Amino acid sequence: MQTSLVWMKPEGAEIAEIELSGTVLSAAGTAIGTDPLPYRLDYELTTGEDYVTSRLLVQAGGVDPATGPWRRTLELTQAPRGVWTVHAKAEGHVALPPPGGDADVLEGALDCDLGLSPLTNTMPVLRHRLLDGPGPDTGGVDFLMAWVSVPDLVVTPSPQTYRHVRRDPHPVVNFSDGDFTADIVFDRDGFILDYPEIGRRA
Repeated sequence: MQTSLVWMKPEGAEIAEIELSGTVLSAAGTAIGTDPLPYRLDYELTTGEDYVTSRLLVQAGGVDPATGPWRRTLELTQAPRGVWTVHAKAEGHVALPPPGGDADVLEGALDCDLGLSPLTNTMPVLRHRLLDGPGPDTGGVDFLMAWVSVPDLVVTPSPQTYRHVRRDPHPVVNFSDGDFTADIVFDRDGFILDYPEIGRRA
């Protein structure tokens, strides 16, 4: 299966070209945003079997009116045995924290979660068949994610919970991360139609 998806966001947009083959997903996407400063972001995502992240490459950049062009790159890779590596590089001067992070604290994470991207919620939902269950009376499924904040590209561990809410007319999965919670609407293939405050499919 190959598809191109576009999401409109409160302060930008994203397009992704996606390929699904069995339980392996690959994607390349571009996003634009304005907060905390205007930026363009390009990413490449590859998973292994069962939608487990094997590599995420992200590049972000723009032009700061005060300091000029800036650019940063983050590459996350996960070996089959579950060991993450983090490589980051920054060019130019901009008022953002340095990219990258400590790979050791990501131990136990299977997925990456690219900030503000509706794409990376797909992998855990498909792996655990959350479009159809478990039901709303369960406590949901807990995950540890390698979360990448945007546009600074800092990576940190993020405990998250996904819980199936309903199946019709479109599957809805509740997402919670600390104090933030949202009911996310998916299509039947597991791609987001509407993620409140994040993005809506065009």
